[in-house]
Parts: sequence; C-alpha cells; structure tokens
Amino acid sequence: MRTVDQVCAWTARNLQKGYGLKRLRLFSWLVVLAILVGFSGTPAAAQSYAYVPTHKSNSVSVINTASNSVVAVVPVGFQPLQAAVSPNEAFAYVTNSGWFLGNNDVSVISTATNSVVATMPVGRFPVGVAFTPNGALACVANQNSNDVSVINTVTQTTVAAVRAGTNPWGVAVTPNGAFAYVTNHATNNVSVIDTASNTVVATIPVGNNPVGLAITPNGAFAYVANYLSSSPSVISTATNTVVGTVSTPAYPIAIAITPDGAFAYVSNRMSEDASVISTATNTVVATISGVALLPEGMAIKP
Repeated sequence: MRTVDQVCAWTARNLQKGYGLKRLRLFSWLVVLAILVGFSGTPAAAQSYAYVPTHKSNSVSVINTASNSVVAVVPVGFQPLQAAVSPNEAFAYVTNSGWFLGNNDVSVISTATNSVVATMPVGRFPVGVAFTPNGALACVANQNSNDVSVINTVTQTTVAAVRAGTNPWGVAVTPNGAFAYVTNHATNNVSVIDTASNTVVATIPVGNNPVGLAITPNGAFAYVANYLSSSPSVISTATNTVVGTVSTPAYPIAIAITPDGAFAYVSNRMSEDASVISTATNTVVATISGVALLPEGMAIKP
C-alpha cells in the first residue's frame, strides 16, 4: 500500500505563466511570492480541492484535484500569499499581504460556496497561517509587525498578538495543539508559542533565513527549511533544541511530511528539485529532479 498518492511541488509557473519570478529576496518588498495549498474534502462527492492564492490576481483559485481543473476563482484582498483549510474543512483562511496598500488582513472563504464570508484585520504583511487541530484558533505570522496574530475562529476576531522574532514567515502547530512554531527569517531562529497562554516559551537558533516548516504527525520533531543555509534543521519538540541538520541542494524553501511521518519532502528553489529525507536517519534518501521552474511550496495528498 502506498503511503502517499501524490506529492505536489507548487511553482509560480503553475499559477501565473505571465509573471517571470526572479531570485527570491526575503528581505525585499519587490519580489515575494509564497504559495501554500490546503486540501478540502466533500464527503458526498469523495472529492478534494486545492485553494491556491494567485498573488498578482488578488484572488484564490479553487482546483478540483480529481480533474485537475479550476472550478472557481474567489476574489480576496490585495496580493494574497498563503492559505490553510480548517480542520472541519468548512473554511479556507487566506493571508492578504497588502504590500504598500496596507490592507493587512485575512479573508475567510466558505468552502461550501467558495465565497468570502469574513475579513479579519491582522498585523502588517501577513504570510503564514495555520490552525490548531481542534480548529478553535488560527495563527498568522505577520512579517513586518514581527508578531503572530491569534484568531478565534468562532468569533472571527483577533484575540492576541504575540511578539515573535524579526520577520516571522512560516507557522506550524503541534498535533496536540499546545504549541505553535514560527520561523523568523531575519533573526535566524524559531519562536515557540504556548497556545494556552499566548506567550513565547522558547526561541531556537536554526540556520540562515528559516522560512517553511512542518511538524511530524507524532509531534516529536519540527523540520525547518533554512533558505540561505541549504540545510534543513531538525528540532526536537521535547527539548526545543536542534538535534540534526540535513544538507540539501540550493535554497530549500518548503517542507511537507508524509502522513506516516517516515519522510520529509523539501522543495529546493534554485536547484529546481525536491529532496526526500528519511526522518528515521535524517539523511537524504532520494532527489526528485525535473520538478518545475522555481518550486515555491510543497503539499502531500494522503
């Protein structure tokens, strides 16, 4: 039996062929494009959908993953960056970076109607977004206000702004919902937020320019893509220390872990391939070439 049916490495070319993407400059306002795919299921139809922010179009494309076709285009805020689907699959939360216009908010899309049902203000230049497993909270990393907005998904209001490092980018929540791990790409570390108290309980030094991250299904480890180090860091969530470093090709930017926790897939932006890391040995066991031009994100479909 296969553990994974499909691994998707999402690229700028997949979404907007008309826009040439130059070298990623995480410290610059000029070129920033982050793509995160969330999958939503419709049990009656046994289908799943990908919600893909189209950065320059101020919209989200909804893709039927069975037919690989766009079934809806949902207008959202200005220059959306990332998206996450709620655990109950009812909503997709989309971060709208705002850029110079400064709308700085999150659009809430109903997956039943593929329409925006709420818009919530957050910090400046929101990027990463992740839900707690029970769906009660959503955490949004705000790059330019150096904090994380904590959203109550029932009231659809921000209940806390937690100070992180400089330029927080990615966020992932442990399977038990107790902690949120946030990459700070300008200070080269990861903030660990206690979701009960909304306070930072640890700061973990990692490699240069940490961006994407993922947590193993058992909650034991966090894998962090260090963009400028070309070496993902492996963090023990029990001790909040780096217990391993894995060498990959140039500019790892996103990580996804298989449902059984056996492998971490890393998209390497400039070498245009994907590394497969064994989580048992923390070594690269395969490299998948010919992924596409400038892969930006990674998602695994069970």
